[in-house]
Amino acid sequence: MSEYSRRLRAQLEDDEGRRECVYQDSEGYWTIGIGRLVDARVPGAGLRPAEIDMLFENDVISRELELAKLFPWVMKLDDARKAAVTNMSFQLGMPRFSGFKRMLAALRDERWAEAETHALDSLWARQTPKRAKRVARQLATGEWQ
Repeated sequence: MSEYSRRLRAQLEDDEGRRECVYQDSEGYWTIGIGRLVDARVPGAGLRPAEIDMLFENDVISRELELAKLFPWVMKLDDARKAAVTNMSFQLGMPRFSGFKRMLAALRDERWAEAETHALDSLWARQTPKRAKRVARQLATGEWQ
């Protein structure tokens, strides 16, 4: 990073602030990071396609690393089942996903139909039934749905 870039960044970070979560700026517009306007009310605001892709890729990598740490056997699943687990944990977050103890035990022990049953016997399945049915079927069959 050049001296100019380093000093500009420091100045803008000091002026704009640095936030990890969305916040409203002094004008009430939704903003992220270091003064990045993401408010739909402002023309030109938001994330660029490459930024969305980068955030998504980072999120998936982080999630897969977390799954590998907490449930090492997940990385031995076939791709379709591993993707279903990642999908479900992506939607729910790790604390809620980790609560699916019977489903996780069934997956670990390769009891696929039982894993599907436990996945569907949940608030998650009642709240997002279409997604839950598709993901649970993928857990059961090992085939992309």
